[in-house]
Amino acid sequence: MVTLIVMGASVGGVNALSTIFAALPASFPAAILAVMHVGARKSVLPDILDKHSALPVRFAATGEAVRAGCVLLAPPDRHMLVTGLAGRATIELSRGAMEHHTRPAIDPLFRSAAAVFGPKVAGVILGGYLDDGTDGLRTIKACGGKALVQEPREAQAPAMPQRALAHVDVDWRLPLAGIAPVLLALAGTGQAAFA
Repeated sequence: MVTLIVMGASVGGVNALSTIFAALPASFPAAILAVMHVGARKSVLPDILDKHSALPVRFAATGEAVRAGCVLLAPPDRHMLVTGLAGRATIELSRGAMEHHTRPAIDPLFRSAAAVFGPKVAGVILGGYLDDGTDGLRTIKACGGKALVQEPREAQAPAMPQRALAHVDVDWRLPLAGIAPVLLALAGTGQAAFA
């Protein structure tokens, strides 16, 4: 069973994340961490996404526990990492070097989540340009986790999902509407067709 979902999005991400979050119940038993490439120093992204979600959505803070029942977003200009200490997973925010010309980047979150959660993590790549997320999704798979990718043909910017599909043995290539049902099944709360 998956206990952590990590998501990465760029162009078209507000719509994609809103669609997924709207389909998850307040009782969703896995933690959700998400990175969306945002150029602004200040962002209203949590306010926008919170309107579509039964789960509370907010920016992550360094040192807080990774836990079910809320969606934590990487704040602007900070990589979001998962650290494990004494059996407890927490968030670390970093101004480390940009990756793929951006901070926050998807790969640092995915790699750190895979290192801490191993087979209990699922990574989701949504639309965007370039190839952020591919390396991290490959790491998730190497650690026994699950990989989901948005169907590129329906993404506003298909490059990120296309790149992931070309370089990672993904478990599911799904239309946006199909992602939440699979996440529910992976977290042990629903049925999904695993075709």
